[in-house]
Amino acid sequence: MNAAHIGELLAVLGAGVAAGAVNAVVGSGTLITFPVLLATGLPPVTATVSNALGLIPGSISGALGYRRELRGQRRRLMKWGAGAVLGGLTGASLLLALPATAFETIVPVLVGLALVLVVLQPRISRRLRERRARGGRTARPDGGPLLLAGLTLASVYGGYFAAAQGIIYVALMGMLLDDGLHRLTAAKNVLVALVNSVAALFFLAAATFDWTAVALLAAGSAAGGHLGATLGRRLRPGVLRAVIVVVGSVAIAQLVLR
Repeated sequence: MNAAHIGELLAVLGAGVAAGAVNAVVGSGTLITFPVLLATGLPPVTATVSNALGLIPGSISGALGYRRELRGQRRRLMKWGAGAVLGGLTGASLLLALPATAFETIVPVLVGLALVLVVLQPRISRRLRERRARGGRTARPDGGPLLLAGLTLASVYGGYFAAAQGIIYVALMGMLLDDGLHRLTAAKNVLVALVNSVAALFFLAAATFDWTAVALLAAGSAAGGHLGATLGRRLRPGVLRAVIVVVGSVAIAQLVLR
């Protein structure tokens, strides 16, 4: 980035604030920052790795904003976190090994399926609860091996690109857990922070960053993450679900059309 272009610097900072806020509530903030970084002239891989590092403070800020909803989730987050770390490192490795277009076809499909699951999640959860009640069973608090596998695979994608990664996490958790949407959002923020962090550490040793972009995104996303968590925690679950669907639909349109 050319430091002489004040407009570019302000655009990246503003994108960081917006992405931090969106990530804290929904996810898919990368779809705000990534095009802005490309518009400043950064190569795609440099933009991707700079974005991953720059958005870490926003992920952490968003997770801290939901710390009340994180209570009682430590044990399962430890298990899911191990999968997120493994998946994030795998995805980061794939970014440097595969063509930049490798995931372009499948990503809109993944996000679309995730949105369908988010919309249907209350009905699916109710049916699963009824089935468990008839069989005298209770839901596993960590979702079992199926959820762990799903979150790990989603983390592979997150380490590669991360666009709408949070929506996929919420959809998977919402299907397999009997828990409130705000608690799932809090857990999602922790997993996103882990994936971004391990991917960025990998990139530090293997890729080129634009440190001006990283600094601007870090400052903006930290402020935005706090703002998003503050606002998001006040939304009713139905409204939050609607926000997820709207943002996810915009994300799909952007992914298809770009």
